[in-house]
Amino acid sequence: MFIATLIAAKGQLADADLTTAQAKLAAAGCAVSATRWIDTGVAADLDFTGDPLAAREALEGRFDATDVIVQAAAHRRKRLLVADMDSTMITVECIDELADYAGIKEQVAEVTEHAMRGELDFAAALDARVALLEGLDESVIERCLAERVTLMAGARTLIRTMKTRGGHAILVSGGFTRFAEPVAAEIGFDRAIANYLEIAHGKLTGTVRKPIVGSDTKEKTLLAALDELGIDAAESMAVGDGANDLAMIRRAGLGIAYRAKPIVAGAAAARVDHNDLTALLYAQGIARAEWVQA
Repeated sequence: MFIATLIAAKGQLADADLTTAQAKLAAAGCAVSATRWIDTGVAADLDFTGDPLAAREALEGRFDATDVIVQAAAHRRKRLLVADMDSTMITVECIDELADYAGIKEQVAEVTEHAMRGELDFAAALDARVALLEGLDESVIERCLAERVTLMAGARTLIRTMKTRGGHAILVSGGFTRFAEPVAAEIGFDRAIANYLEIAHGKLTGTVRKPIVGSDTKEKTLLAALDELGIDAAESMAVGDGANDLAMIRRAGLGIAYRAKPIVAGAAAARVDHNDLTALLYAQGIARAEWVQA
């Protein structure tokens, strides 16, 4: 049994849309056994049997500003979430914002974009960008955190709701501990893993402590957490936007590309393009009345 969840960013779903969705699934060879609202007008489930890939193709892009998540019905409620930070749990890329204080944001942001698209080796690209920050005053980190870092809408509600229900949440970032640790604490993650910016005499040295936290670290963190918690991969969720998130997204029970680069959006089992991070609660069938509001 599978579930197709429709999540409308503008709250414009109607009963007629569920009828349309049911017809499209039937045309794709999927038999719908039940439809139900999670929150009327906003999110709805359709239970079906058949090919989940065919179902996804039949429904994605068919309804205005609506995300579609298709998954197995079993283990829908997740016990583990592993999440990226930059452009996923927060709205910015921290290294680009640090570069802005050094007057080189455009130069650094271009490299960041190519790296997140999977067009550059992540570790080499990170080393190259951090090298450009050599000599930047350490105090700029706290200033950047205060002035530039904003939580993504729905981040606190997502994590706190999952934690209240017994879930475990890990933030794994290719960014820096000086951002990831306070962000994780503010949102409610159990722990944070990120790169360590090296500093000497109050200045950035232009180097990052090795080994670099990248794609391999993110995947290993997910697998280690599954082992530590004694749960199956099907009970896990991973979310991110960049190429360095792909490995963990592919290994999770439900891997979600969140407003992601094309390489990630095309490979993930699910994508969220229109809604905020509370879509990941709807994906688990959790209605707004059950959310822990931040």
